[in-house]
Amino acid sequence: MRAILSLVLILAAVSCSGDARSSGASGDSIAVVASFYPLAHLAEQIGGGDVAVTNLTPPGVEPHDLELTPADLEAIADADVVIIARGGFQPAVEEAVDAAATGIVLDALEGVDLLPPTEGGDGDGLDGDPHVWLDPAIYADIGDRVAAALRRTGDAAEGARFDEATAASRRRLSALDREFRDGLADCATRVMITTHAAFGYLAAAYALDQEPIAGLSPASEPDPRRLATLAAEVRAAGVTTIFTEDLVSPETAETLAAEAGVGTAVLSPLEGLTEDQLAAGDDYMSVMRRNLETLRDGLDCA
Repeated sequence: MRAILSLVLILAAVSCSGDARSSGASGDSIAVVASFYPLAHLAEQIGGGDVAVTNLTPPGVEPHDLELTPADLEAIADADVVIIARGGFQPAVEEAVDAAATGIVLDALEGVDLLPPTEGGDGDGLDGDPHVWLDPAIYADIGDRVAAALRRTGDAAEGARFDEATAASRRRLSALDREFRDGLADCATRVMITTHAAFGYLAAAYALDQEPIAGLSPASEPDPRRLATLAAEVRAAGVTTIFTEDLVSPETAETLAAEAGVGTAVLSPLEGLTEDQLAAGDDYMSVMRRNLETLRDGLDCA
Protein backbone atom coordinates (compact mmCIF):
# COMPACT_ATOMS: atom_id res chain seq x y z
CA MET A 1 0.00 0.00 0.00
CA ARG A 2 2.90 2.37 0.71
CA ALA A 3 4.11 2.03 -2.89
CA ILE A 4 0.61 2.68 -4.19
CA LEU A 5 0.30 5.82 -2.10
CA SER A 6 3.64 7.05 -3.38
CA LEU A 7 2.37 6.70 -6.92
CA VAL A 8 -0.86 8.43 -5.94
CA LEU A 9 1.02 11.41 -4.57
CA ILE A 10 3.12 11.68 -7.72
CA LEU A 11 -0.01 11.63 -9.85
CA ALA A 12 -1.64 14.25 -7.66
CA ALA A 13 1.36 16.53 -8.00
CA VAL A 14 1.22 16.51 -11.78
CA SER A 15 -2.57 16.64 -12.03
CA CYS A 16 -4.38 19.75 -13.11
CA SER A 17 -6.02 21.98 -10.54
CA GLY A 18 -9.44 20.96 -9.24
CA ASP A 19 -10.80 24.39 -10.22
CA ALA A 20 -10.26 23.73 -13.91
CA ARG A 21 -11.91 21.17 -16.15
CA SER A 22 -9.76 18.18 -17.00
CA SER A 23 -8.56 17.72 -20.55
CA GLY A 24 -7.60 14.60 -22.42
CA ALA A 25 -9.52 11.74 -23.99
CA SER A 26 -12.86 13.13 -22.83
CA GLY A 27 -12.23 16.49 -24.51
CA ASP A 28 -14.41 19.18 -22.96
CA SER A 29 -16.49 16.69 -20.97
CA ILE A 30 -16.55 16.86 -17.20
CA ALA A 31 -14.38 13.97 -16.00
CA VAL A 32 -16.21 12.01 -13.30
CA VAL A 33 -14.84 9.05 -11.37
CA ALA A 34 -17.31 6.92 -9.41
CA SER A 35 -16.19 4.18 -7.07
CA PHE A 36 -18.84 1.60 -8.04
CA TYR A 37 -21.91 1.06 -10.22
CA PRO A 38 -24.83 2.87 -8.50
CA LEU A 39 -22.79 6.07 -8.23
CA ALA A 40 -21.53 5.80 -11.81
CA HIS A 41 -25.07 5.20 -13.09
CA LEU A 42 -26.40 8.25 -11.28
CA ALA A 43 -23.62 10.44 -12.69
CA GLU A 44 -24.36 9.18 -16.21
CA GLN A 45 -28.10 9.76 -15.84
CA ILE A 46 -27.68 13.31 -14.59
CA GLY A 47 -24.60 14.34 -16.56
CA GLY A 48 -25.62 12.87 -19.91
CA GLY A 49 -23.37 13.89 -22.78
CA ASP A 50 -21.67 16.57 -20.70
CA VAL A 51 -19.77 14.03 -18.58
CA ALA A 52 -17.30 11.21 -19.12
CA VAL A 53 -17.78 8.72 -16.28
CA THR A 54 -15.18 6.20 -15.13
CA ASN A 55 -16.43 3.41 -12.88
CA LEU A 56 -13.53 2.14 -10.76
CA THR A 57 -15.21 -1.21 -10.10
CA PRO A 58 -15.18 -3.48 -13.19
CA PRO A 59 -18.27 -5.50 -14.16
CA GLY A 60 -18.70 -8.65 -12.10
CA VAL A 61 -16.35 -7.50 -9.33
CA GLU A 62 -17.67 -7.22 -5.77
CA PRO A 63 -16.87 -3.59 -4.85
CA HIS A 64 -15.74 -4.51 -1.34
CA ASP A 65 -12.93 -6.51 -3.00
CA LEU A 66 -11.75 -3.80 -5.40
CA GLU A 67 -8.00 -3.49 -5.95
CA LEU A 68 -6.97 -0.26 -7.65
CA THR A 69 -4.70 -0.20 -10.70
CA PRO A 70 -2.26 2.57 -11.69
CA ALA A 71 -4.79 3.66 -14.32
CA ASP A 72 -7.45 3.98 -11.59
CA LEU A 73 -5.13 6.15 -9.52
CA GLU A 74 -4.43 8.39 -12.49
CA ALA A 75 -8.16 8.71 -13.19
CA ILE A 76 -8.76 9.78 -9.59
CA ALA A 77 -6.00 12.38 -9.80
CA ASP A 78 -7.31 13.79 -13.09
CA ALA A 79 -11.03 13.81 -12.30
CA ASP A 80 -13.10 16.97 -12.01
CA VAL A 81 -15.54 15.15 -9.72
CA VAL A 82 -14.99 11.98 -7.67
CA ILE A 83 -18.02 10.25 -6.16
CA ILE A 84 -17.43 7.71 -3.39
CA ALA A 85 -19.17 6.16 -0.38
CA ARG A 86 -17.12 6.73 2.75
CA GLY A 87 -17.32 4.82 6.01
CA GLY A 88 -15.24 1.75 5.18
CA PHE A 89 -17.19 0.36 2.22
CA GLN A 90 -14.14 0.66 -0.07
CA PRO A 91 -11.22 1.67 2.16
CA ALA A 92 -8.60 1.47 -0.62
CA VAL A 93 -10.62 3.94 -2.67
CA GLU A 94 -11.02 6.31 0.26
CA GLU A 95 -7.28 6.26 0.91
CA ALA A 96 -6.42 6.90 -2.74
CA VAL A 97 -8.98 9.70 -3.06
CA ASP A 98 -7.74 11.43 0.09
CA ALA A 99 -4.17 11.30 -1.22
CA ALA A 100 -4.67 12.10 -4.90
CA ALA A 101 -7.98 13.79 -5.77
CA THR A 102 -7.65 17.41 -6.87
CA GLY A 103 -11.22 17.91 -8.02
CA ILE A 104 -14.51 17.94 -6.16
CA VAL A 105 -14.98 14.91 -3.90
CA LEU A 106 -18.57 13.95 -3.15
CA ASP A 107 -19.32 11.45 -0.39
CA ALA A 108 -22.66 9.97 -1.41
CA LEU A 109 -23.39 8.92 2.18
CA GLU A 110 -22.84 12.35 3.73
CA GLY A 111 -26.01 13.59 5.39
CA VAL A 112 -27.73 10.19 5.18
CA ASP A 113 -28.92 8.70 8.46
CA LEU A 114 -27.17 5.35 8.08
CA LEU A 115 -28.77 2.22 9.43
CA PRO A 116 -26.75 0.38 12.09
CA PRO A 117 -25.62 -3.22 11.55
CA THR A 118 -28.55 -5.63 11.72
CA GLU A 119 -28.78 -8.77 13.78
CA GLY A 120 -26.80 -11.53 12.15
CA GLY A 121 -23.51 -9.70 11.66
CA ASP A 122 -21.30 -7.07 13.20
CA GLY A 123 -20.34 -3.86 11.46
CA ASP A 124 -17.59 -5.56 9.43
CA GLY A 125 -15.45 -2.45 9.82
CA LEU A 126 -18.17 -0.16 8.42
CA ASP A 127 -19.55 2.96 10.09
CA GLY A 128 -23.06 1.90 9.11
CA ASP A 129 -25.01 0.25 6.32
CA PRO A 130 -23.88 1.89 3.03
CA HIS A 131 -26.50 0.29 0.72
CA VAL A 132 -28.63 3.44 0.51
CA TRP A 133 -29.26 3.19 -3.25
CA LEU A 134 -31.73 0.35 -2.68
CA ASP A 135 -34.23 2.91 -1.39
CA PRO A 136 -35.25 4.89 -4.52
CA ALA A 137 -36.14 7.95 -2.43
CA ILE A 138 -32.68 8.16 -0.86
CA TYR A 139 -31.10 7.46 -4.25
CA ALA A 140 -33.01 10.41 -5.72
CA ASP A 141 -31.71 12.68 -2.96
CA ILE A 142 -28.15 11.61 -3.76
CA GLY A 143 -28.89 12.56 -7.36
CA ASP A 144 -29.56 16.13 -6.24
CA ARG A 145 -26.11 16.27 -4.66
CA VAL A 146 -24.46 14.77 -7.76
CA ALA A 147 -26.11 17.49 -9.85
CA ALA A 148 -24.86 20.18 -7.46
CA ALA A 149 -21.30 18.87 -7.76
CA LEU A 150 -21.52 18.80 -11.56
CA ARG A 151 -22.92 22.34 -11.66
CA ARG A 152 -19.81 23.58 -9.84
CA THR A 153 -17.69 22.44 -12.80
CA GLY A 154 -20.01 23.36 -15.65
CA ASP A 155 -21.34 26.48 -17.34
CA ALA A 156 -24.88 27.86 -17.14
CA ALA A 157 -26.19 25.83 -20.07
CA GLU A 158 -24.80 22.61 -18.61
CA GLY A 159 -26.25 23.49 -15.22
CA ALA A 160 -29.71 23.84 -16.76
CA ARG A 161 -29.35 20.43 -18.42
CA PHE A 162 -28.24 18.88 -15.13
CA ASP A 163 -31.31 20.32 -13.39
CA GLU A 164 -33.63 18.91 -16.07
CA ALA A 165 -31.97 15.50 -15.93
CA THR A 166 -32.15 15.45 -12.14
CA ALA A 167 -35.86 16.20 -12.21
CA ALA A 168 -36.39 13.44 -14.78
CA SER A 169 -34.36 11.01 -12.66
CA ARG A 170 -36.43 11.86 -9.60
CA ARG A 171 -39.66 11.22 -11.53
CA ARG A 172 -38.41 7.80 -12.62
CA LEU A 173 -37.33 6.90 -9.10
CA SER A 174 -40.63 8.11 -7.63
CA ALA A 175 -42.49 5.88 -10.07
CA LEU A 176 -40.25 2.96 -9.09
CA ASP A 177 -40.95 3.65 -5.43
CA ARG A 178 -44.69 3.49 -6.11
CA GLU A 179 -44.26 0.18 -7.93
CA PHE A 180 -42.50 -1.30 -4.90
CA ARG A 181 -45.09 0.05 -2.46
CA ASP A 182 -47.96 -1.35 -4.51
CA GLY A 183 -46.23 -4.61 -5.35
CA LEU A 184 -45.21 -5.41 -1.77
CA ALA A 185 -48.35 -4.18 -0.02
CA ASP A 186 -49.97 -7.61 0.48
CA CYS A 187 -47.57 -10.53 1.00
CA ALA A 188 -47.94 -13.86 2.80
CA THR A 189 -44.71 -13.21 4.69
CA ARG A 190 -42.69 -10.05 5.16
CA VAL A 191 -39.53 -11.86 6.28
CA MET A 192 -36.72 -11.81 3.72
CA ILE A 193 -33.73 -14.06 4.44
CA THR A 194 -30.74 -12.65 2.57
CA THR A 195 -27.13 -13.69 2.02
CA HIS A 196 -25.75 -10.58 3.69
CA ALA A 197 -27.20 -7.46 5.27
CA ALA A 198 -27.43 -5.43 2.07
CA PHE A 199 -31.17 -4.83 1.96
CA GLY A 200 -31.85 -2.84 5.12
CA TYR A 201 -32.96 0.32 3.35
CA LEU A 202 -35.22 -1.58 0.96
CA ALA A 203 -36.74 -3.43 3.90
CA ALA A 204 -37.23 -0.22 5.89
CA ALA A 205 -38.85 1.56 2.94
CA TYR A 206 -41.40 -1.21 2.27
CA ALA A 207 -42.10 -2.62 5.75
CA LEU A 208 -40.16 -5.84 5.26
CA ASP A 209 -38.11 -7.67 7.87
CA GLN A 210 -34.59 -8.37 6.61
CA GLU A 211 -32.91 -11.35 8.30
CA PRO A 212 -29.37 -11.63 6.92
CA ILE A 213 -27.25 -14.75 7.12
CA ALA A 214 -24.06 -12.67 7.41
CA GLY A 215 -23.21 -9.05 8.18
CA LEU A 216 -22.74 -5.94 6.06
CA SER A 217 -19.76 -7.36 4.20
CA PRO A 218 -20.45 -10.39 1.98
CA ALA A 219 -17.09 -11.78 3.06
CA SER A 220 -18.17 -12.03 6.71
CA GLU A 221 -18.69 -15.53 8.06
CA PRO A 222 -22.02 -16.35 9.73
CA ASP A 223 -22.07 -17.86 13.18
CA PRO A 224 -23.33 -21.50 13.06
CA ARG A 225 -25.80 -20.56 15.77
CA ARG A 226 -27.12 -17.88 13.44
CA LEU A 227 -27.83 -20.51 10.77
CA ALA A 228 -29.72 -22.64 13.28
CA THR A 229 -31.74 -19.63 14.41
CA LEU A 230 -32.61 -18.71 10.83
CA ALA A 231 -33.61 -22.26 9.94
CA ALA A 232 -36.09 -22.20 12.83
CA GLU A 233 -37.36 -18.76 11.77
CA VAL A 234 -37.84 -19.92 8.18
CA ARG A 235 -40.18 -22.63 9.39
CA ALA A 236 -42.00 -20.41 11.90
CA ALA A 237 -42.56 -17.49 9.51
CA GLY A 238 -43.63 -19.60 6.55
CA VAL A 239 -40.67 -18.47 4.47
CA THR A 240 -40.43 -20.30 1.14
CA THR A 241 -37.39 -18.58 -0.41
CA ILE A 242 -33.85 -17.75 0.66
CA PHE A 243 -32.45 -14.84 -1.37
CA THR A 244 -28.97 -15.27 -2.83
CA GLU A 245 -26.98 -12.63 -4.73
CA ASP A 246 -25.43 -12.26 -8.16
CA LEU A 247 -21.86 -11.26 -7.15
CA VAL A 248 -21.54 -13.43 -4.03
CA SER A 249 -21.23 -17.20 -3.63
CA PRO A 250 -24.66 -18.73 -2.88
CA GLU A 251 -23.19 -21.71 -1.02
CA THR A 252 -24.16 -20.73 2.52
CA ALA A 253 -27.63 -19.59 1.49
CA GLU A 254 -28.17 -22.82 -0.44
CA THR A 255 -27.06 -24.84 2.60
CA LEU A 256 -29.60 -23.01 4.77
CA ALA A 257 -32.31 -23.48 2.15
CA ALA A 258 -31.62 -27.20 1.94
CA GLU A 259 -31.69 -27.55 5.72
CA ALA A 260 -34.97 -25.67 5.97
CA GLY A 261 -36.51 -27.36 2.93
CA VAL A 262 -37.14 -24.19 0.91
CA GLY A 263 -36.00 -22.75 -2.41
CA THR A 264 -33.64 -19.94 -3.43
CA ALA A 265 -33.85 -16.95 -5.76
CA VAL A 266 -31.36 -14.30 -6.83
CA LEU A 267 -31.90 -10.81 -5.38
CA SER A 268 -29.40 -8.19 -6.53
CA PRO A 269 -27.99 -5.63 -4.06
CA LEU A 270 -26.97 -3.66 -7.17
CA GLU A 271 -23.43 -3.13 -5.96
CA GLY A 272 -22.43 -3.83 -9.54
CA LEU A 273 -23.57 -5.43 -12.77
CA THR A 274 -22.10 -8.47 -14.48
CA GLU A 275 -20.83 -8.54 -18.07
CA ASP A 276 -23.92 -10.52 -19.07
CA GLN A 277 -26.25 -7.96 -17.50
CA LEU A 278 -24.52 -5.10 -19.30
CA ALA A 279 -24.63 -7.00 -22.60
CA ALA A 280 -28.36 -7.53 -22.09
CA GLY A 281 -28.88 -3.79 -21.60
CA ASP A 282 -29.64 -3.98 -17.90
CA ASP A 283 -29.34 -0.94 -15.67
CA TYR A 284 -30.41 0.19 -12.21
CA MET A 285 -34.09 0.46 -13.13
CA SER A 286 -34.38 -2.91 -14.87
CA VAL A 287 -32.54 -4.77 -12.11
CA MET A 288 -34.63 -3.09 -9.40
CA ARG A 289 -37.81 -4.08 -11.22
CA ARG A 290 -36.51 -7.64 -11.47
CA ASN A 291 -35.81 -7.49 -7.73
CA LEU A 292 -39.41 -6.48 -7.20
CA GLU A 293 -40.71 -9.47 -9.14
CA THR A 294 -38.30 -11.77 -7.29
CA LEU A 295 -39.54 -10.42 -3.96
CA ARG A 296 -43.18 -10.73 -4.97
CA ASP A 297 -42.65 -14.38 -5.92
CA GLY A 298 -40.45 -15.19 -2.90
CA LEU A 299 -42.74 -13.49 -0.37
CA ASP A 300 -45.93 -14.75 -2.06
CA CYS A 301 -47.42 -11.32 -2.66
CA ALA A 302 -50.90 -10.81 -4.08
